[in-house]
Amino acid sequence: MAKFTGTIRFSDLEGGFFQLEADDGTTYRLEGDLSVKAGDRVRIDGTVASGGFGIHMSGPALTVRSVEPA
Repeated sequence: MAKFTGTIRFSDLEGGFFQLEADDGTTYRLEGDLSVKAGDRVRIDGTVASGGFGIHMSGPALTVRSVEPA
């Protein structure tokens, strides 16, 4: 597991999904049970999926284990 800090964004592409705009400039597509809203500043504990393909084509998938305010 790794920790990622950034701001939550919502994309309405392909039905809508949440993204994390990380402080390092990377945008992650979030997967998992989330209790977040756009604009939240958070720290996420999770795992980045290697490979794979999603319909959202918005960046690597980040499987969320836990979320806390940053």
